[in-house]
This record gives sequence, structure tokens and C-alpha cells, in this order.
Amino acid sequence: MTDSTAHLLSQIGSRLAGQLSLVSLDGRRRPAPPALVVVAHGSRDPRALSTVRALLERVRERRPGLPVHLGHIELNEPLLPDTLAGLGEREAVLVPLLLSRGYHIKRDIPEMAAASDVHARVADALGPHPLLVDALYARLVEAGWRARMDEGTRRASAVVLAAAGSRDPESKVDTGRTAELLAERLGVPVVPAYATTAAPTVPDAIRALAASGRHRVAVASYFTAPGRFATECAQAAPWIASAPLGTHPAMAELLLHRYDQTLATPVRADTLGGATGHPRPALAV
Repeated sequence: MTDSTAHLLSQIGSRLAGQLSLVSLDGRRRPAPPALVVVAHGSRDPRALSTVRALLERVRERRPGLPVHLGHIELNEPLLPDTLAGLGEREAVLVPLLLSRGYHIKRDIPEMAAASDVHARVADALGPHPLLVDALYARLVEAGWRARMDEGTRRASAVVLAAAGSRDPESKVDTGRTAELLAERLGVPVVPAYATTAAPTVPDAIRALAASGRHRVAVASYFTAPGRFATECAQAAPWIASAPLGTHPAMAELLLHRYDQTLATPVRADTLGGATGHPRPALAV
């Protein structure tokens, strides 16, 4: 059997299992679970959209029978309001494909959800989380990071965690915590740095590490997909630069974890209803 034939049979089996999971033992159709709406930022780089679509396919393969949809905040179609309009009045969990807290999660996504007829709940940002560290570590190893190194090499090594940046101070806290978790995994210093808005910049962080004797510096791409910021940060690397997190299996697992976590978390009473006549998106506590 060829690899392509095996993959096709696997897909057919997964979809059949998904259909069977919607039928109970007495033959009655179970209610469909709340839809998972993955909310991506959007990018002018066409590689970003193809990467996000491939990631959603991984999510569907892991959870057959779960309705999985995509909506963008800007720049790419489908835009989130259009995706929500297509869902009508059904229940959904909106999981941001965003790595830290910030304006999009606190304002943009809830406001778009509130303007729709969907009974929506908004999940937390993806980070910080150990699964992200798994993906970051794997991408660094793919780029040439050695899991084992002698003590002299370790003392000369460090990593810059290159993130997008935000004016929201909680975003910086989240990125800093991810850097701490990655440093624990690697056994070398990991310095968070940013492509825009926040400080330090990636080049500044690299220079500071070099001044402290760390000349073997890798750049870990803390981006969900390829784009201008990821490319610029990688170009600043004096040694190796890892690829964006992309379709790493840990990313699909984390999206589903945030979905399950949100459904299992009680809803605050003050999120049920709003003055505009639309239901406000429920927030987990």
C-alpha cells in the first residue's frame, strides 16, 4: 500500500468515525457539539492563510465530528463576522490563534461576537502553555539546535524568543512566561524580544546577549504562521532561526485544549445579555 493510499484510507476512516460519533447506541442522532471557531489575525503573506488552513485540517483529523471554522480579524477572508453570520444562532467557542493576551482578545473578538446571533464563548490566548514550549523546542531542533552540548558551548549559547509585540502589558507578561518555560527546557537564557511596539527589539536583544558573552544565539520564531514580522526576525539571527509554530501537532492539540477548557469553565453571570440586544460573548473564569 502506498503512503498516499494509506493517508486516503485514514481520512475516510476518520470521517466515518466522526459521523458515527454523532449517533447514540439507540440509533438517535446526538446534538452537534458547539462549533470551534479558530480566530486568526490575518496577514498579507499568502503563506499565512495556507498554514492556518492546514492547521485546521489537523484539528479536524484529531476531533472528527467537531464543526471547525475559521474567521479572521482582518486582511484575510473569511472575516470573523462573516463566519459568525454563517453559523446563525448556534453555540460556538471562539479560540484565538493568538499567543498572548491583548486588545484583540479583550476587545475586538468579543465585540465581533456580541454583534452576531451566535451564542459565543471566547477562549483564552494560546499562551503561555507547555504545549507551545514543545512546539518551540521542536522547531529549534529542526533548525539545528543540539539537544546535547558540552558546558562550554552551553555557556556561549542563548535564545531570543521573537514575538510580534503589543502595547498591552499583559501580553509582555505572557511572552515572558513562555520565555521562562523555554529556558527551563533548553538550559540556556531565553530573552523575549519583539518585532514592533514593545522593547527590546530582536537586534537589541542579540547585541545585549553578545555583550554578555553569549555569541551563539538562536532566534525562536514565536509566530503562528509565516509573515513579515517572522521573516524580519529570522533575518536578524546571527546563527540559526526556527520556523514559525505553524502546523506542529502541539498547536492542534492546544486549540482543542482551549476549546475543551472553555466549555468546562463556568460562565460569569454578567456576560449573559447586553444593552445592544445581542448576547454578549460569555467569558470563562
